[in-house]
Amino acid sequence: MATRLYCRGLLLLLWLAACVLARPAVAQTTITGEVRDSVTQAPLPFASVFLANTTRGTTTDEAGRFQLSNVPEGSYDVIVSYLGYRLATQSVLVGKQPVSVQLRPAPVSKQLAGVVIRARRHRNRPEDYQVFADLLLGRTSFSRQCRIRNPDGVRVDFDMKSSELTAEAPEYLQVDNFALGYRIRFYGLHLSYQSQLLAYYAWPVFEELPTRSAAQRARWAANRRRAYFGSLTHFLRCVRTDRLAEEGFVANRLRRVPNPRWVRADSALKAQRQAHAGKVWYPNDSLMRLYSQEPQQLGYLYTRPLPADSLRRVLPGGEQVQLYFPHLTQVTYSGEQPDPAYTPRPGTGQAAAQPNEQISVLHLIGPQSIISPSGQLQNPLAVFTEGYWGFEKVGELLPFDYEPALVPVVIGGAGKKE
Repeated sequence: MATRLYCRGLLLLLWLAACVLARPAVAQTTITGEVRDSVTQAPLPFASVFLANTTRGTTTDEAGRFQLSNVPEGSYDVIVSYLGYRLATQSVLVGKQPVSVQLRPAPVSKQLAGVVIRARRHRNRPEDYQVFADLLLGRTSFSRQCRIRNPDGVRVDFDMKSSELTAEAPEYLQVDNFALGYRIRFYGLHLSYQSQLLAYYAWPVFEELPTRSAAQRARWAANRRRAYFGSLTHFLRCVRTDRLAEEGFVANRLRRVPNPRWVRADSALKAQRQAHAGKVWYPNDSLMRLYSQEPQQLGYLYTRPLPADSLRRVLPGGEQVQLYFPHLTQVTYSGEQPDPAYTPRPGTGQAAAQPNEQISVLHLIGPQSIISPSGQLQNPLAVFTEGYWGFEKVGELLPFDYEPALVPVVIGGAGKKE
């Protein structure tokens, strides 16, 4: 038994090594710049400067200058935070040449015409806040190990007329992820949820949680690998490098059409509601069962797997790659089992996930979007996800500069013999 466990561990280690070694080297460069008051142009010393969605950050010197070294190629948002000033951001495209930026935060005006303005405290309704927390953090095993540290830093509202829930964080929202070992500050957070569609954007900044325990660091490293493999970032990196099959992905074209049984049930239900307007009315049980249980759409999956070249366009020169496909794409990852808490949402026409597969559906909203070497889209709003990728949220959120470390994998427990 011990021999079989050793062989399995060796094979997994070799597979991880192949995945890491197969990735081409990513160009790195330096971002330099200075931070000055937008009104007086005076330098702002000791301002905090971050690259959003990464663990990279620094502070300005006495002259307001800063430098971020060894930044991988890609598209980034540079963020400046300074007490008494509004958040300043600037988008940069990092290539092989050094990049220089000038940031000009605006001071926050505390007085207007001699009148002191005080913001009225907003109290979130507990039920609305709980919905927001579940939407942001998710319901995965890792999500249950996340904690929002400043709940008063977010304003949550629910509009009963439109049935839309919105949330905003005027400064930042801090989440400690004890599953992955990150402290995340979400700057400029805006979230909206309506008709089972969730959209949010923010500039998250990552920081390693402190620990002196080597065992804790090993658990965080293992959990980060688990969060990475099979993720949308992992998939996009594989599309860019043409390594879908080698790293466990299968992509298939998906076509959806309206379900005629559901359409007829929906029409009949609406007609009966109109006929009984203003009266006490109980719909027919069989009609309601058909309406609630039948999927709104039927999905037809093309069994022939799609190669990476059918999902991308390599631009002239061969350095830039666009995500491009004119149809729905179902992505199956067989390298990891789904989280035990995951169940496919009914009524979408998506096939139920098998116990040993993670199944997601990818919509390309725009015509195309550049994929950076780090596996991020130049326009992050260009895609919409369903299924497993829609299920994973902040609990599995990793910085853009994360790379799975190659570490020994022990299966069956260290020193265990059977």
